[in-house]
Amino acid sequence: MTPREVLGPLVRGSTWRRAVFLLLGGVLVLPYALLAAAFAQLLANDDVPRPAGAGLLLVGAVLAAVPVFLAGSRALEIAAARALLAVDLPEPAAGWRIDRETRLRSALWIALHLVTGGLVLFAAISAFPMALVFIAQQFGLDVGAADVDGLGPLAGQDPRWMTLTGVVLLVGLGYAVAGLGALAASMAPVLLGPSQGERLAALEARATRLAERNRLARELHDSVGHALTVATLQAGAARELLDVDPEFARRALTAIEETSRHAMDDLDHVLGLLRETEAGARVPAGTAPQRTLTELDRLVADTRATGLAVHARVSGALADLPAAVSREGYRIVQEGLTNAARYGRGPVTLRVDVPPDGLEIELVNSLAGATGPPRDGRGLAASHGGGRGLDGMRERVLLLGGRITAGPADGRWLVRVQLPTPRGEPR
Repeated sequence: MTPREVLGPLVRGSTWRRAVFLLLGGVLVLPYALLAAAFAQLLANDDVPRPAGAGLLLVGAVLAAVPVFLAGSRALEIAAARALLAVDLPEPAAGWRIDRETRLRSALWIALHLVTGGLVLFAAISAFPMALVFIAQQFGLDVGAADVDGLGPLAGQDPRWMTLTGVVLLVGLGYAVAGLGALAASMAPVLLGPSQGERLAALEARATRLAERNRLARELHDSVGHALTVATLQAGAARELLDVDPEFARRALTAIEETSRHAMDDLDHVLGLLRETEAGARVPAGTAPQRTLTELDRLVADTRATGLAVHARVSGALADLPAAVSREGYRIVQEGLTNAARYGRGPVTLRVDVPPDGLEIELVNSLAGATGPPRDGRGLAASHGGGRGLDGMRERVLLLGGRITAGPADGRWLVRVQLPTPRGEPR
């Protein structure tokens, strides 16, 4: 081994950070040492009755043991291990009640931390000054150590031997700290790591965050995809009729402006929520752009502005639908009209009914020959550029426990959706 490899553990920054961690345990063990010394004097005093002394000892032992088993002590140890030992430990699950096995593991870790820290602290305050005294002898500094009988066999020895002894003490203390720190870093995941329940809770929280992000991405896809489709068709129509019907072109440009503005609002909103989830904040349900079926007339008008004829029929009170059903219903109609405008031909027939037990949506339009949807029923957008298409609609329907039928029928493309009204929610 090279000298650099031999001396490496003594000069690494990780060794010094681990030494601070061990010394932290030594500082924490001081109250326990003082308490033990006080009880030792108390029990050695013959004037104190034995039953009273034993009772006080029992109470003191319980009070000393309680902090070791607290969840807060475990959280502090995890924070210290992450900062000083550079161990990748997850934060304790918020609101999760740790089980007995986890408490015992953390209590064992804290006890070992206190014991090893106490030993390192004792060595630091005893061996370290003694080593400095021995080294000082080599440079002719009279510290009176050679005349002290407490030095045992080292008293009166040659200063060179005392200097060598001091160096050995310092190096030995450094290697001991490096070894204990490395051992603590390797044992921290075992004794402070999450329990099985905490792992499951973390996985559930991660799945919830991913589901929320997917929902926001779906909202963004539907909103921006519809706006781009409408804007593209309106821009094409305006270009064709600019010289023939300038008024139509002016209306088309106005519609493009309004549609693009709404799409930008939705985009800013969703991206802001995604940034919050990346920062660790929990996004509450229902914070995506709140388009509902109460805005159906505007959605139909925007689609008609592209030149696509839409025959809409609404029966029932859309405003009485639960928020979740109305919101998902709006996105389903939006996706259906977007697909019809991009890939269909001829007028679209839209039917929206609000029966007592839920919501029914039906969209019918003619197929555009060879450019129509594939016969496997995967969806319109799926066959043109790999978009979400009917897959996104199916996700929304399944999320609410509804049913969807989509596919070609007699030369037309038919989408029929039935969504139930969740029990207990107002209509």
